[in-house]
Amino acid sequence: MKQNLILLITALFFASCSGNHDYSPKPRGYHRIIFPKKEYQKYTGGCPIDFVYPKYAVIEPDKLAGAKPCWLNMQFSQFNGTLHLSYEPVNSKKEFNELIEDAYKLSYKHTVKATSIDQGTISYPDRKVYGIYYTIDGNAASSVQFYLTDSTKHYIRGALYFNTEPRLDSIQPVLTFVKQDVDLMIKSFKWK
Repeated sequence: MKQNLILLITALFFASCSGNHDYSPKPRGYHRIIFPKKEYQKYTGGCPIDFVYPKYAVIEPDKLAGAKPCWLNMQFSQFNGTLHLSYEPVNSKKEFNELIEDAYKLSYKHTVKATSIDQGTISYPDRKVYGIYYTIDGNAASSVQFYLTDSTKHYIRGALYFNTEPRLDSIQPVLTFVKQDVDLMIKSFKWK
């Protein structure tokens, strides 16, 4: 009986010492993201703009104090993000220049956290839609900003924000997914 007990203890000792026990810390994991099917619908609100947007997004009026008519929020609640859209009628060349300058300043305000800011020209002359698309790389609060105008009567500015700490490595898959929707919105954009 003693021999069996000693043999069992010896076997357990050797079994516990064998194998590779790697106790190094594991990288932080993230939740699995299930992306919805890409389906689109037309914006039918009372503003002088026309575009398509995803069915999994909800457009609602901006409810902040000081919000003007046709200031809209496109909510991506599944991703905890919002595309803020601010429409302004253009009444003078001076006002137009101020709106363009504001869009530039608001985009470059993210320079503190951004690793780079790239500008792309938007031009659809057949629909009189022109503008600038700002791609902001790095851990900035907003990764996409743009403005669209017809250069005479209409102007709209868009800014995409996620309601989370800006860490590009964690939001990159969602950002890439939502950027496709923003790009399609811009490509389909028309003035009424």
